[in-house]
Amino acid sequence: MNTRAVILAGGAGTRLGVLTAKRTKPAVPFGGKYRIIDFPLSNCVNSHIFDVMIIAQYRPQSLIEHIGTGAPWDLNRDFTGGVRVFTPFTARSTNWFVGTADAVQQNYTFIKRGNPDYILILSGDHIYTMDYEAMIRYHIEKGSELTMATIRVPADEAPRFGIVGVSSDNSVTSFVEKPARPPSNLANMGVYLFNTALLDRLLWEDHLRTDSSHDFGKDILPSLIKSGGKVFAYPYDGYWVDVGTVNSYWQAHMDLLAPGNNLNLYDRSWIIHTRTEERPPSWVEQGTLIENSMVSNGCQIKNGARVVRSILSPGVIVENGAVIEESIILTDCHIEAGAAVIRSVLDKRAQIGKNAQVGGYSDSLHVAMVGKNSEVPAGAEIKPGGIVGCDVTLSDYSGTIVESGVYIQTRRLPNEI
Repeated sequence: MNTRAVILAGGAGTRLGVLTAKRTKPAVPFGGKYRIIDFPLSNCVNSHIFDVMIIAQYRPQSLIEHIGTGAPWDLNRDFTGGVRVFTPFTARSTNWFVGTADAVQQNYTFIKRGNPDYILILSGDHIYTMDYEAMIRYHIEKGSELTMATIRVPADEAPRFGIVGVSSDNSVTSFVEKPARPPSNLANMGVYLFNTALLDRLLWEDHLRTDSSHDFGKDILPSLIKSGGKVFAYPYDGYWVDVGTVNSYWQAHMDLLAPGNNLNLYDRSWIIHTRTEERPPSWVEQGTLIENSMVSNGCQIKNGARVVRSILSPGVIVENGAVIEESIILTDCHIEAGAAVIRSVLDKRAQIGKNAQVGGYSDSLHVAMVGKNSEVPAGAEIKPGGIVGCDVTLSDYSGTIVESGVYIQTRRLPNEI
């Protein structure tokens, strides 16, 4: 049986703040050396699915550069399979994608080319490891037309998800998208396996509707289930998270550092592939303390520095006496001597001046953020929940303290950056 995977990777991810100011959500770095999209892509190749389409939209440049020819995932195939990235195009009957189903509909001529038996539709912004081959076998055994992966979530988080009702044999009896009062905590994971003929019909019917928002969760799934379609839930009990907010992004990294975590990046039977550049080994000087942390290649951690429960991406420099705690530090950041970075996220090439403090501990979780290519002045304080945007220089600050909830932006014009 021939399966084609379609990864929806067009999300703007506005709730991730500065991390998505210059890149789409699936291209956001994760776990030191990876990007979020590496997880569904690696799930595909580990499940022996080598025919993959990626549908992008918002700021796709970083994503396209990362995917390249697909070689890191063994997807650089010219004639059969491989990976292709599709972006919106202007034509008489096309426009920007208005929903997940519309994104698939506008590219469906390409998706159904070659007549695959099944279409596996995935979200490009979830962190998890999953064997899609097992889901395909389940789909065939059940005689299903559509199989959707489901997971139990904490009851207080259920309003964030589509909630699925099932019978004793896991056939889906109801579906409601993000209900204020969820009837259960069985959540839709955004992993759908369609018979191609069914998807073809559903997309065409939805295209003709004038009252549709052209979204799988809001329109297509509820309509199909109400009409009595053969829809089954595929139960999943592993680690899965939608890193859609700053707090969930931060927490997912803390989960990686927890003892016995359920997302095992060191499992050699299920490798998470990514595009990497050559970096020298990390350098750790005498007198440093590194505890419960991940330190990527090319990092330099100097005498007296302390790194605790944090993740450092390639090329990070931590100068003498600097402190990093419970933070995510992305590629080529520079933390100067005596600075402290606590419960914070620093995007690529952020520079923290001497004796500055970014973030801190508070009664509730308020993560401080510093955007790509930005500077924090020596001795300055970015309070928990304070935000420094992208490309901010020392001249953009009006004082030495950035309060919680305050967003500092560059005053320079685009042509000056």
